[in-house]
Amino acid sequence: MNVSCSLWQDNSMSVKRFAFAKFSEVTEQCFLLFTLILLMFLASLTGNALIALAIWTNPVLHTPMYFFLANLSLLEIGYTCSVIPKMLQSLVSEARGISREGCATQMFFFTLFAISECCLLAAMAYDRYMAICSPLHYATRMSRGVCAHLAMVSWGVGCMVGLGQTNYIFSLDFCGPCEIDHFFCDLPPILALACGDTSHNEAAVFVVAILCISSPFLLIIASYGKILSAVLIMPSPEGRHKALSTCSSHLLVVTLFYGSGSVTYLRPKASHSPGIDKLLALFYTVVTSMLNPIIYSLRNKEVKAALRRTLGKKNV
Repeated sequence: MNVSCSLWQDNSMSVKRFAFAKFSEVTEQCFLLFTLILLMFLASLTGNALIALAIWTNPVLHTPMYFFLANLSLLEIGYTCSVIPKMLQSLVSEARGISREGCATQMFFFTLFAISECCLLAAMAYDRYMAICSPLHYATRMSRGVCAHLAMVSWGVGCMVGLGQTNYIFSLDFCGPCEIDHFFCDLPPILALACGDTSHNEAAVFVVAILCISSPFLLIIASYGKILSAVLIMPSPEGRHKALSTCSSHLLVVTLFYGSGSVTYLRPKASHSPGIDKLLALFYTVVTSMLNPIIYSLRNKEVKAALRRTLGKKNV
């Protein structure tokens, strides 16, 4: 069925329903993309669910580092589930529409999970800093209570930013066109459809990006600067290798996530291109979520052993 964009009359005409832009007019291309994204989506869900399950069911992994990793896996599951199912529907169906309320809900959950992940990655870097640079105080400074508070703060900041940004943007009127030049309700493409001056909203998005993307990233850089200084003065090559190996997976995940996110939200508006934005969004919503479990399982012997034990229990 064709998507229609209905309007309702308030003090001004405002779009009540949006439609996502078509990926391609060629059916075969849409089906190929649908298959590829579906496979990555299923791989992401399976990998992250298995890592979270392995950590919760294996007492040997009940440490701060793996507690944060389990939270990261749960965030990745929510992150992809908030975007990908609707995108898959849009690829193979003419029903590409989404209500104003549905769009606001998608934006809230996407922002919640994305900002929470930024904060959690910073907490994970701090954990590695404490383990390597202050091992004698690690047990007390990274107790279960401290870890739980850091995780709750990460989720709480994501929730507050999601609520604030979604409410601020959807308090605007949308005069049309109603087609979103994107595959989900992200902030920049929705703002592009709003009536009148949106400079204050754009400034708010930029400020949040600075505070919630750049600030955690700077904390990560500072933590790893201290870690590198500590590693360089270690007398034992084995100690240096072990310290660096525990950080390498996290560093790779940070690079993938922050690299694509920063290019999307921190570059000037004039340099935005719908095609590039879609490609970047596809990367950080699907590809990084799929790669994270692979990165952690391939580069961490304890995670691999826990996964084998978990899968072995399921097969019994």
